[in-house]
Amino acid sequence: MQSLASILNFLYLFLSVTAAFVQKNDISYRLGNRLQSPKPRFSVSSSLKSTVNDSEYDLSLFSPCKINLFLRIIRKRPDGYHDLASLFQTVGFGDMLHLKKLDESAKADIFECNMEGVPTDKTNLVIRALDLVRTKTGNNEIFFKANLVKQVPAQAGLGGGSGNAAAAMWGANELLGRPASLENLVEWSGELGSDITFFLSEGTAYCTGRGEVMTPVDPLPDGTKLCIVKPNVGLSTPEVFRALKYDKLSTTDPEVLLKRFMEKGPVDIEDDAYVNDLEQPAFDCLPELKRLKEELKLVEGFDHVMMSGSGTSIFCIGEPKDRDAFMKEFGQRKGINVFPAKFTSRKQGGWFQKAKN
Repeated sequence: MQSLASILNFLYLFLSVTAAFVQKNDISYRLGNRLQSPKPRFSVSSSLKSTVNDSEYDLSLFSPCKINLFLRIIRKRPDGYHDLASLFQTVGFGDMLHLKKLDESAKADIFECNMEGVPTDKTNLVIRALDLVRTKTGNNEIFFKANLVKQVPAQAGLGGGSGNAAAAMWGANELLGRPASLENLVEWSGELGSDITFFLSEGTAYCTGRGEVMTPVDPLPDGTKLCIVKPNVGLSTPEVFRALKYDKLSTTDPEVLLKRFMEKGPVDIEDDAYVNDLEQPAFDCLPELKRLKEELKLVEGFDHVMMSGSGTSIFCIGEPKDRDAFMKEFGQRKGINVFPAKFTSRKQGGWFQKAKN
């Protein structure tokens, strides 16, 4: 009996210590274990990625992602959409889209993607973008092969799919001999989705309406450093909007925010200019995300920390003073990915270029 009692006491002590450890590491546990347990909707196949040969394609286009430096929700519209006002910025973390014009015998587009779970039929934005340009320019008998190598995760608030669609529109127009102007592409892009229009800008733009009304502004400095921290868990945009509490929205005039960013830049501006009305509903849906943001705000070297779009990515302007310690704490944490990046833009008449290491 004494031996049994000793064993039970040991087990009790072991479980108590384990519980204390888990509680202390609550964010890591929740984001890394509880939220990682379901199989990811999208996963990257490295074997397929390695088979892409640039020389087999006519064009290879970098497809950057974006962050929202501020995002104000203005009102809910009668059609169910929301009017917003946001300052968008492209960053040099993204995907690669390889395009080739097929010969006259082709009867349909061919689409391949390395990310498992991404649809490769006509529901994919890349295929829809190719079809849109083909129809609008009257080239209904010309088809393309597209190979999309993805790195940007889904449900991240980074606009990965929208950027892919914009790159496809640009690339198709180039391979058709530029029958459409940039203004044409911008006008047509609204038929595919709200954020696609922005990716046809030069990299910095003030967007209103559903996001499809774009006002170009002076570009913010290329090379501005940031880190994107993305938990494996995602939130769909409709899910976040359903949790939106209209009485919690910011009352700050977005035009005032825009002026402040243009005058002071993304680093020197005061922290209260970083406003995202979708943080509240996203954090209500996923409280662990708010705690992750609070952790990142404590990292020395980050000037500003905020969620991008409808989440779940959190971007940190600046770079950690102790990079090794930061990567050990966050880069190696189960259930979290860290993507260092910089602001990027494109030159007028050209397309975005992948940054050289």
